[in-house]
Amino acid sequence: MKYSSYWHDTAPRFTGAAAGPVQGHYDVVVVGGGFTGLGAARQLAMAGAKVLVLEAETVGFGASGRNGGHLNNGLAHSYIAAKAELGKERAIALYKVLDASIDTLEAIIAEEGIDCNFRRAGKLKLASKAQHFESLAKNFEAVHAEVDPDTALLSADDLKDEIGSPFHGAMLSKKSAMMHMGRYVVGLAEAAKRRGAVIVEGAAVTERSQSNGKHVLKTAKGTATADQVMIATGAYTTANFGYFRRRIMAVGSFIVATRPLTDAEVASTMPGNRTCVNTMNIGNYWRLSPDNRLIFGGRARFSATSDQRSDAKSGAILRESLGRIFPQLAKVEIDYCWGGLVDITKDRYPRAGYHDGIWYAMGYSGHGAQLSTHLGMTIADAILGRPDRNPLKGLDWPAVPGHFGKPWFLPLVGLYYKTLDRFQ
Repeated sequence: MKYSSYWHDTAPRFTGAAAGPVQGHYDVVVVGGGFTGLGAARQLAMAGAKVLVLEAETVGFGASGRNGGHLNNGLAHSYIAAKAELGKERAIALYKVLDASIDTLEAIIAEEGIDCNFRRAGKLKLASKAQHFESLAKNFEAVHAEVDPDTALLSADDLKDEIGSPFHGAMLSKKSAMMHMGRYVVGLAEAAKRRGAVIVEGAAVTERSQSNGKHVLKTAKGTATADQVMIATGAYTTANFGYFRRRIMAVGSFIVATRPLTDAEVASTMPGNRTCVNTMNIGNYWRLSPDNRLIFGGRARFSATSDQRSDAKSGAILRESLGRIFPQLAKVEIDYCWGGLVDITKDRYPRAGYHDGIWYAMGYSGHGAQLSTHLGMTIADAILGRPDRNPLKGLDWPAVPGHFGKPWFLPLVGLYYKTLDRFQ
């Protein structure tokens, strides 16, 4: 078993990074070389801006290369709850921007010729308990009537042709998609470079300041200045961007990938070949890879670390969960086990905008794969002075109480959600 991301291991390496040094002046410096930063850099470069991307590790090292491979439209929250919390107008706008995000991905992939197995698969939100189906049905009625007619409510009998595990029904979101995340992020980086962006890997920002109206960004490879700075580091945000770090909880999310399944095994587990998520608070999500592995993930442990030891512990928990949902795969070999950090906000809504001289987009709360490229482009357009399409503009973003670095409170959060799952 490899303790590395399947997406990293099965994608070509990005070979277009500039060797350095980091120097000179740029219109915009983007901090972070994942989906958000690269989407913004490509958009800026296409408009003629001089753009530098500073990536601390390698392109796609963080959440963009460590996720479950889902591109799900719809909100992470129930739509009914989002209306109550945000108001109907913003809830609809946020729902629709997730739809637009998948359209954006499809268009970029076609325009740039990125070979990443993009496919409109549809998403099943599966009711783990009978009372969960009642909630799903109420939410479906509101979604279907008010914002997304490309949805359906499936009964337990309807699911027999979709999934080889008993659930109480599901909501199907037909616009949802999937792709190979590693191949996409490398393709997006190549597209940004081809459009004129300069990308430097291994260039973490160690110091930042402002002088004579310019931003000064220091890295181990040198120092650059810029008229504008955009931060796109999510859960990997460092202490020198303290305002953002205090508003993000970096939580570990963990994934395993089986060996390639036989045709018979696919038919007995995932005949519908969609993306799937269940309704537990500490739930699981899964899909088939392009080579028919079951990629199965979840918040196995409430941890702020992701190293081999942590991944191994979480992998054992995930294997047990996989066996409960799919007993027919209980003894299947696991080829990959990995983890990554998820940038979660207190209310689990993303944030994007401008604060104290810094543009930003982050806080995707486990649902960034579909939204990040589009939101990065949206902020790029704002930097360029184009019409503001940001659906999150003006949304209050309070700091997480008591959070100044490592989220010490995560075990308590995990205990709370485990208790909810026991009784709800």
